[in-house]
Amino acid sequence: MASEVYMHRCLELARLGAGMVSPNPMVGAVLVWNNQIIGEGWHQQWGDAHAEVNCLKNVPPEHQNLISESTLYCNLEPCSHQGKTPPCADLIIKHKIPRVVVANIDPNPLVAGKGIQKMRSAGIDVKTGLLASEGTWLNRSFFTWIQSKRPYIILKWAQSADGFLGKSQERVVISGPLTQRLVHRWRSECDAILVGSNTAWVDNPRLDNRFYPGKKPTRIVLGTNRQIPDHFHLLDETQETWFIGKKEIAQGNRTKFLYQSEPVSLSWLMEELFRQNKAILLVEGGAQVLHQFLLQGFWDELRVIENPIRLQEGIPAPAVPESAKLKETWSIGADDIHIFARPSMQ
Repeated sequence: MASEVYMHRCLELARLGAGMVSPNPMVGAVLVWNNQIIGEGWHQQWGDAHAEVNCLKNVPPEHQNLISESTLYCNLEPCSHQGKTPPCADLIIKHKIPRVVVANIDPNPLVAGKGIQKMRSAGIDVKTGLLASEGTWLNRSFFTWIQSKRPYIILKWAQSADGFLGKSQERVVISGPLTQRLVHRWRSECDAILVGSNTAWVDNPRLDNRFYPGKKPTRIVLGTNRQIPDHFHLLDETQETWFIGKKEIAQGNRTKFLYQSEPVSLSWLMEELFRQNKAILLVEGGAQVLHQFLLQGFWDELRVIENPIRLQEGIPAPAVPESAKLKETWSIGADDIHIFARPSMQ
């Protein structure tokens, strides 16, 4: 079906905005005339032009006269309100585009069907629901952000074939170099990355994305039960860094301490992340932190990396909840990557 091909292209374009538009959604737009794409675009940067604007801007001069005879495909409802940019619904009406096909209704109360209503009132034929499930999965973090008023929570870990995360008080690298690059891509697409204080102490992690381009996430250390040495990477001031707990850490321009009695309330942390516009949280461990998030139900997605090495003994990996549904699986080198979703995100 030709229309599905064009919507798939919208989703491909939208994906290019990953890591750059949060907490806003990833959106792509494709303009089609007589089964020919004459313009396309995507939302490239938070606060900048939306996908529809870029799409129409990219229509070549020789095809400008065809805009009023074309169909516009968008994976998310065009906005209807004045935000950092003007309403896209008004732009579509201005260009007299006769047909618009949308995957998902925007859950943002400022939009929530108003864009579609505005376009239909102007005589535009608007269809919704094309590849809706694919669109929801792509923008799952945005839907969670708007509907639950908290960040989308991804728990990630690497485990050996015999089910161990590593060995106590010893840094063990389980995944291969190509998978490490993939993890750095995941980091670039998130707003914050979290570990426990024991992981911070044993691994001395950078928690950056030096192997993949993009923005640097805010680093969070949960439970400061051990003083981090001054020479450790987490105190290098290269990224915004939060230390949360009851033992004060020396603060810098990009390093801050948030006092909380331990164990730290995850509900409080989610509220603080929401307040600070951190819409996607990647939790990398260690075992105690992962178990804490799983036990309290603070997770939306699990990303499990499994390598064929066997450690024989060590720190057991968390058990994937029975309710989790396997959404994606693939291999990189010797590593198998498994993506699970909680029931509400299936």
